[in-house]
Amino acid sequence: MPRLFTGIEVPPDVAMALSLKRGGLSGARWIDTENYHITLRFIGDVDHHVANEVTGMLDRLVDSEAFNIRLDHLGSFGGNTPRALFAGCASNVALLRLQAAQERILQRCGLAPESRRFVPHVALARLRGVSAEEVARFIAMSGRFTPLEFRVGRFVLFSSRDSVGGGPYLVEQSYPLAA
Repeated sequence: MPRLFTGIEVPPDVAMALSLKRGGLSGARWIDTENYHITLRFIGDVDHHVANEVTGMLDRLVDSEAFNIRLDHLGSFGGNTPRALFAGCASNVALLRLQAAQERILQRCGLAPESRRFVPHVALARLRGVSAEEVARFIAMSGRFTPLEFRVGRFVLFSSRDSVGGGPYLVEQSYPLAA
């Protein structure tokens, strides 16, 4: 059974700029730059019949228009027990619309609604045994986050294998957005 999710690829130049944030945080398992992405909707382990249905249904989103994404801050998930360090996206109506459209379509395929609130981000590291204070200090010491902006001309259906920290991620299908 494939493990699937939809997402947006991060261009190599942006990935390289993000990779400069790596290091200096013990307990961080840094994600390989080729695996940087913004997850739109986690689908999970599905059989091939559902995977084919998902692929076909996502084709219906080709009317969505291309847009820009701006990464403008560092943050973490997990509160007092941080589990991930990320680069966060600035508020983006087009991105939210695309994600919501995918959510609706995937529910029509019989998938359960996503239980977590959508927080668009690029995961930079998985954290283990790192305190909230250490993460806050790392973010503060990283200095000013120079915003990184890129054009999104497509979204993709990724597959991944069951592994610690995910990856490698493979593009199974791409869906161009209108120019």
